[in-house]
Amino acid sequence: MQILIHAADAEQWQTAIAKALPTATVITSHVSLEARQNADYLVAWQPPAWLFEEQKGLKGIINLGAGVDALLNNPALPAGVPIVKLRDAGMADPMIDYVRYAVLHFQRDFDLYARQQARIQWQEQPLVPKAEWGIGVLGLGAIGARVAQALAADGFPVHGWSRRPKALDGIRCYHGKEGLATLLGQVKSLVTLLPNTPATRDIINAETLAALPPGASLINPGRGSLIDEAALLEALGPVDAETRYGKDDGNGDTGRLRGAVLDAFAYEPLPADSPLWRHPRVLITPHMAAPTPRDAALEQVIDTLKAWQAGEQVPSVDPTAGY
Repeated sequence: MQILIHAADAEQWQTAIAKALPTATVITSHVSLEARQNADYLVAWQPPAWLFEEQKGLKGIINLGAGVDALLNNPALPAGVPIVKLRDAGMADPMIDYVRYAVLHFQRDFDLYARQQARIQWQEQPLVPKAEWGIGVLGLGAIGARVAQALAADGFPVHGWSRRPKALDGIRCYHGKEGLATLLGQVKSLVTLLPNTPATRDIINAETLAALPPGASLINPGRGSLIDEAALLEALGPVDAETRYGKDDGNGDTGRLRGAVLDAFAYEPLPADSPLWRHPRVLITPHMAAPTPRDAALEQVIDTLKAWQAGEQVPSVDPTAGY
C-alpha cells in the first residue's frame, strides 16, 4: 500500500502514519514524480490539480478536515474515487468553546460593555436569562449536533436545522425551507455550522436576516460562503450607530442586527479593505474556532486506511450533496 501525503505539515503526517502502518510506503508530495505518481491512497488538505493529474490509479482520498468544498471544486478531482473526510476528530470540543463564548458575548452584554468602556460609561445592563435566549444551530452534523447539545445542557433553548429530518435529545429540530423560517423567528443567536454546498451558499442573506427577531446576533464559525456579506453589513447598519434596539440609548433602529462573531469568510485572509474589520458590532477571528488536533485526526485516518486495505466499505462524501 502506497500512501501519498499533501499538507503544510506533510512530514509530520508521514512520520505518524508510517509508525502506525509499518508495512505501508508513506511518501509526501515533495518526492520525485516517478516516486509519487502510483499512490494507492491520498491523504491531503487542498491538493493542487497537478497532483491529481499525475496519478494513475488512486483508490481513495482522505480529506484532512471537515470541509470538502475546496476538494470537490478541484477540476482535476478523479470521478468515482471515494472521499472520506474527518468527522469531529477532536474538533467538536474547541468548537463548543468558541460558540459558547460567542453566545455569552451577546447574552451577557459583553459587546455593550466594551462600547461603554470606550465611552467611560458605568451602566449595568438588565440580564436576559438563558431560558429566554433561544439559539438556532444551522447544521446538525457530527460537530453541529454536539454544539447544539452542549448549549442545551448549559440551559439555553436550542433549535436545530438540517437539510433532512433529524432527532436530537433536548433539541427542537427543523428541516426544509419552512422549518428554517420557523427557527429564525425564535432565536436571539444564530449559529451557522453548515457545509459549503450549492444549496447553502448565501443562506444567510437579506431574507433570512430579516426573518430574525430585532436585536438578534449572528455567529459563524462554519463556512464563509454561507453569508452574503453585503446583506450582513446592511443588517448591521451604519458603523457609527450606537444602538441596542432601544435598550442602549433609547433611540435604536429596531430593524437592525445586534452584532456578529465571524470566524470564516468567503475570501481568506479577510481583505484589509473589508468594512467588516472596522464595524464596532463585529468580532473577527482568523478561522481558528476549531483547529484539527493531529492525534485525534490520525486515529480516523489510520482506521480508514486499514479498512480500505481490508476491502471494507467506509462512509464517504456524497459529491452531489457536497458533504
